[in-house]
Formats: sequence, C-alpha cells, structure tokens
Amino acid sequence: MILLDTHIWIWWVHGDESLSARLAKRLEQDESLGLGVSVISCWEVAKLVEYGRLELPCAVPEWFEQALNYPGVRLLELTPEIAFESTRLPGDFHRDPADQIIVATARVHNISLATADTKILAYNHVETLHLN
Repeated sequence: MILLDTHIWIWWVHGDESLSARLAKRLEQDESLGLGVSVISCWEVAKLVEYGRLELPCAVPEWFEQALNYPGVRLLELTPEIAFESTRLPGDFHRDPADQIIVATARVHNISLATADTKILAYNHVETLHLN
C-alpha cells in the first residue's frame, strides 16, 4: 500500500496534470495493493474548500463519497497509536498537525508516502515516493 498525501489524492481523483505521468502510472499499478488516504486528508479537503483554496466539482460530502470509492482508495483511520506517533516524530519536522498525522500514518503502517511536499520530501524519517 502507498499512502497518498492530500494533494496527491486530489490530483489522482481529478486526473490533474500536476500529478506526473510516472507517479500516476505507479499509483495505477498499486491500486490492487491499496492507495491509503488518512482520515485527516478529508478534514484538509473540507478546510481547503471552506477557505476558498480548493474548488470541487460538487459538494464536499458528494466529493468524499466519490473520492473514497475511487479504485484502490482505502481510508486509514486516525488511531491512538498514530496520534501518539505524530507527537514524537524523530528529527526536526515542521509543526503542521495534518502533515504530522499523515507522516505518522505512513510510519505506523510502514508504507511509502506519495507527496510533492518539499518539507516532507526533505524529512529523512519517512519513506517517500515522488516520481517526476
């Protein structure tokens, strides 16, 4: 399974050109293994819409219904273990709580995180997947 950072999930579902062809191909290949989405990504999407930083083609609840049923997508819960892990990430990680939870989710599940976030890509304590 690969964990999708929030923006990767949005790009994947929308077929956005921001998602490189190589990463899109890799995600297609891994659909059968699962494409994890942290529940915190749902919150991030809702907040981005609330703040006017993301426009969806439909209402947020309808978008969630469609995006969470996209081929291979599996919603990963926020467990107490993930919550705790997010508070004790090794090294120097930035203070964005959503990113902390996403990174902790990848670490607890021992899976790669697909992201284009430069702060996460620079963090050496999580395996990232960023194919240009």
